Amino acid sequence: MSLTAREGRLVRLSAAIALGARDELRRLRLAAPAGEPDRRWREVLLQSHLFAGFPRTVEAASVLAEAGGLGAPEADEREAELPAPARGRALFDAIYAEQAASVRAGLAGSHPELARWIEEHAYARVLARPGLEPRLRELCAVAALVTQGQERQLASHVRGAVRLGAEPAEVRAVVEALADLVEPACLARAREVAARFGREAR
Repeated sequence: MSLTAREGRLVRLSAAIALGARDELRRLRLAAPAGEPDRRWREVLLQSHLFAGFPRTVEAASVLAEAGGLGAPEADEREAELPAPARGRALFDAIYAEQAASVRAGLAGSHPELARWIEEHAYARVLARPGLEPRLRELCAVAALVTQGQERQLASHVRGAVRLGAEPAEVRAVVEALADLVEPACLARAREVAARFGREAR
């Protein structure tokens, strides 16, 4: 199973933000078909700070704005209140499955606030937002992590994508969609991670 053309654009958008690839961001925006950018593009931008940091996300927003913008957010894209932490816990558990408790313990062992921020901010406030289906959010996370060579986190999000409904072939398609953006050695390692952990998550 391969990615749809729209999904391919979104995973490349995520990768381009993580790389700080201004030319690719501009190209993607200028080549957007009728009906895009839409909320999905805006959601990819919003979640990018989790994987690329605020500086890259803010820079990407600027480049995309100069190239035509991402459209005006709809009223329901704005949070009326902070999400319940239970929403983040449920998504965290779905992604990490039987490893959730040990991942939480490892994060808390580094610093209790790190564990709380990841669950309450990254998962409850960002990744569990409506507007982009969880499977596709995880595929975009995979794209961002491939570009950075973050193999441990990549393995977790490859598993997460499959656990949330992606086919292993779709995860591999994300990696291949970035072949022109990623160094060959990094791409080779990403292929290995995607193949191994995509199978293990089934």
